[in-house]
Amino acid sequence: MSKKAEDIKRVGIIFSGGPAPAANAVISSAATSFLEDEREVVGFFHGYSNLEDYHPITNRLLPDVHYRVFTPKDTSGLRNTRGVMIGTARSNPGKLIKKPADLDDAAKTAQLRNVYSALVDLQIDALISIGGDDTLKTANFLHEVQKRMPENARRVRVVHLPKTIDNDYHGIDFTFGFFTAVDVMAKEVQNLRADAIATSSYFIVETMGRKAGWLSYGVAIAGEANLVIGVEDVDDSLSMVENGEKKLDVAKLCDRIVELILTREKRHDKHYGTVVLAEGLAELMPDSFLEKLPRDEHGHISLGRIDLGKLIAKLVGDRYEAVTGRKKKVAGVQLGYESRCAPPHAFDVMLGSQLGIGAYRALVERGLDAHMVSVTGQLDLRYVPFKDLVNPETMKTDVRLIEPGSDFHQLARFLETRTDRLVEWTPGRRRER
Repeated sequence: MSKKAEDIKRVGIIFSGGPAPAANAVISSAATSFLEDEREVVGFFHGYSNLEDYHPITNRLLPDVHYRVFTPKDTSGLRNTRGVMIGTARSNPGKLIKKPADLDDAAKTAQLRNVYSALVDLQIDALISIGGDDTLKTANFLHEVQKRMPENARRVRVVHLPKTIDNDYHGIDFTFGFFTAVDVMAKEVQNLRADAIATSSYFIVETMGRKAGWLSYGVAIAGEANLVIGVEDVDDSLSMVENGEKKLDVAKLCDRIVELILTREKRHDKHYGTVVLAEGLAELMPDSFLEKLPRDEHGHISLGRIDLGKLIAKLVGDRYEAVTGRKKKVAGVQLGYESRCAPPHAFDVMLGSQLGIGAYRALVERGLDAHMVSVTGQLDLRYVPFKDLVNPETMKTDVRLIEPGSDFHQLARFLETRTDRLVEWTPGRRRER
């Protein structure tokens, strides 16, 4: 073991963005690691919401109001608990930073400097940032702002722990909370499958996952769905061009699902089924579906407002009736929120605990700054520099999508109902091959 860093005496922990199962495993393991080494740990409440509004005179941070100082008894027995013990929020102190030059703009970095000043005021030597890709960007901004300060200014080191049930992170194989979310939603899909069998109907299930299909694929595989469509599947067979951009062709998507229904009727005399759609498909909808929807502080569309599952279910039901002359019950369901604070899966507890301990090892044993803690293989720790994850020109991170044709992608394709070479049809006519 390398020599321990003695400059890290007081550490801050912040959790930002949506909740994720095993959040408390991460927080408590990180806190315990520092406390057992006789270092202080401060947990900030509700993300950056208090830090970004800090002022040394009018708005100082208060213990048990804006943050808590952890004691050993505070972290005992928490690894398997629900929720986020220090709360969370989507406050974004770096929202005005769009390009590298913005980091030299006093107005655009004001809230980031507020965060820095609050940390210095509380004598924080290092910050453990837990969150998604936007939170990683904020951690990088905080590091970059400090690089532009005078040489004698106090430095607060920053390490980041990747968090998202979406599993769309570069630099790590799986993110904590992903397997719990898959498990919870897959069981819901299995319940819907039983309902579909009983009622000779179909359910179109929209799952969380933002721009990537990891959750939808995991849910479809574990939940035994008959078809899954993610953003990664929007090729020429499912797309159209609108104003020079590739968009989801809703009619083609509905035709694909109707083809599935007809194939199952002909091949196995089965009149039921479940289809899983990734919520990220909503961002590819034609402009007429999106132009009036609100966006959050990070510029993301509120995908839940579209209710993709119900929309597609209605269109599929209409399309099926137009093709066959028969009615078919097709219902849409949204899944996601119920999984974010579910009791964590054992693997997520182990993964989250290792990430929390990894924060200690990164800061104290390795003396790192501006690194993301990652886990690979059999929970082996590794540390990825921010510069390898954040584009230096756009200041953004890239979303990790499922690679079409990869073994994971093909796993779902092998398990779903195959429709190729079985049924060929056009509106009002159906012809068997």
